[in-house]
Amino acid sequence: MRVDAKGLHYKDLNKKLKELVAEAEEIEVVNVNGQRYIGTGLGNNSAVIRLYGVPGNDLAAFMNGATIYVYGNAEDGVGNTMNAGLVVIHGDARDVVGYSMRGGKIFIKGNVGYRTGIHMKAYKDRFPTIVVGGKAGDFLGEYMGGGVIVVLNRNDEEKPVGNFTATGIHGGSIFVRGKVTEELLGIGAETNVPNEEDKKLLRELISEYASHFQIDLDYDESEFIKIHSRSHRPYGRLYVLE
Repeated sequence: MRVDAKGLHYKDLNKKLKELVAEAEEIEVVNVNGQRYIGTGLGNNSAVIRLYGVPGNDLAAFMNGATIYVYGNAEDGVGNTMNAGLVVIHGDARDVVGYSMRGGKIFIKGNVGYRTGIHMKAYKDRFPTIVVGGKAGDFLGEYMGGGVIVVLNRNDEEKPVGNFTATGIHGGSIFVRGKVTEELLGIGAETNVPNEEDKKLLRELISEYASHFQIDLDYDESEFIKIHSRSHRPYGRLYVLE
């Protein structure tokens, strides 16, 4: 099934997609140009939507299944409060990727902006996952409470993550390939060496990333640094009088 989104208002496009998802397992949308909320609330696990162009804010928001491929860049809020499903972006994404994400996976070939993965939380068997091929901006993993973020730093940037990384983190893990200096870390975050369980997860996610974008990656898990919480209550002493 093919849809031409040229000139379509985002409400009309989304209404059409929701109707088609009930009938077709794969939908190709061409000339996407900033339409918001594509894939919002979808729960059909067999549905595949291929977007050609640049979708607007809140792509896959509240998504509870389905697979979305983006052959271009994406704007803010990809995977906002996403519960399940898969999003694969063949370009860059802007700010607030995976905000309050509860499950599912987001793979981004290039870079991401500020506040990626903030308030992410795992729930029961749901484990939110974000894999970034390039670098990330400030406040990566802010107030993160579960799941995993991987920054592959494919261009070997000297500064693969921005300032205030993992500020207020109280659960989950961030893995960054390259050097993360102490001054880049936010309150409550610390670094460590990945353990064997971490390395197994990294191998799986690197392999999955390479498969989605049809590239070869030969990274050793020892190239990654693990960022996690110092405490489950990073601000626990904020109101304690000495």
